[in-house]
Amino acid sequence: MTYGCAVAADDLPCRLATVLPDGRAGLDRLWAVLPRARLVGGVVRDLLAGRPVSDLDLATPEPPDQVLAALEAAGIKVVATGLAHGTVTAVIAGRPYEITTLRRDERTDGRHAVVAWTDDWAEDAARRDFTINAMSCGRDGVVHDAFGGRADLEAGHVRFVGDPATRIREDALRVLRFFRFHARYGQGTPDAAAMAAIADAAAAGALSRLSAERVWSELRRILSGPAVMESLGLMERTGVLARLLPEGYDLPALARLVAAGAPPDAILFLGVLARATPGLLAARLRLSRAEAASLASLGVTADSAAPDPEVPEPGADDDARRRMLANEAAEILVRRSWRVQAERVGAPSAAWDGLRADLLARARPVFPLAGRDVVAAGVAAGPRVGAVLERVRDWWMAGGCRAGRRACMAQLERMVADTA
Repeated sequence: MTYGCAVAADDLPCRLATVLPDGRAGLDRLWAVLPRARLVGGVVRDLLAGRPVSDLDLATPEPPDQVLAALEAAGIKVVATGLAHGTVTAVIAGRPYEITTLRRDERTDGRHAVVAWTDDWAEDAARRDFTINAMSCGRDGVVHDAFGGRADLEAGHVRFVGDPATRIREDALRVLRFFRFHARYGQGTPDAAAMAAIADAAAAGALSRLSAERVWSELRRILSGPAVMESLGLMERTGVLARLLPEGYDLPALARLVAAGAPPDAILFLGVLARATPGLLAARLRLSRAEAASLASLGVTADSAAPDPEVPEPGADDDARRRMLANEAAEILVRRSWRVQAERVGAPSAAWDGLRADLLARARPVFPLAGRDVVAAGVAAGPRVGAVLERVRDWWMAGGCRAGRRACMAQLERMVADTA
């Protein structure tokens, strides 16, 4: 196995200096301390593809304790972020650089790996998931490519390193990563060997061994990424989608949402796609509280008897829009409007776009009274305070949420006097 060498025009560190000047400056400091280190993974892939670069990951033959000591001796801030896995993070001018010692897998169980350090770049490259992620580049600008990743990148071919089934047995999350990377870098028909291995793994229940957090991390990126319908179609073909959403899913409903022009929004897309209740979905995928609340606010439910939340309508008048905003944030109403537009129209609509723009541009009406105002008006502290306050708020809502504090206080005093 030999590594390919790039020509001078492919000097990636020089190219990095044009897209991330501060990143290159930090790299020069790191290379002065760790001259054998190389850029690895996504940064090499994206520099070759001419795509934006964010994370700067490096690998090095030195053991992690030596890396830590060398960086500290050079006055570089360093954090032992994953020392058991050979990873430290150097921080230079506020930018993190993740540095990992070359590794080989000793044991894997489909979720976790026991690793050992190595100084063999080929061994380290061989344990990576896809050929396009297995390239590295040193300070001399030479791209090392043991598995044809560069040719695959140029051809739009997402391919596992070595045997796909073996790579998936090592870490079943690579099933979902395949669909995510194919959506971003793939062209045309997906790799047949990969698809066959993924189908076998799905049928064998490999995904059930993964934590919900890892599954949602990848699924969220697929749902908010490019070519979402194509990705989900491939996931359906291989049986993966049914494993992730066992209560069912509705691809045509999501296709209508995409056709309507909805922006990539993982929670919105999940709510429209999945047939499970929001509570069940949130629990299975371990959504954050904010994500679970956003999912529930869509008003999608498997319970046909459940009340449908208020739906923004393009024909709603000014008072109706103010009332909606008084009850819910504009972002919630906008997300819900996309769901309803997909159901009713399934295509772009200037009227629905205008509604969303108007809701987002408005200041949210805020009811100007609180419980202390009711007490000050002569109502004894207790359950009646809330009931009276709610009656005043209903009056305020009926008037389009326009009355100010003085008018609301006058209405409160009238209500208190009428019930005295």
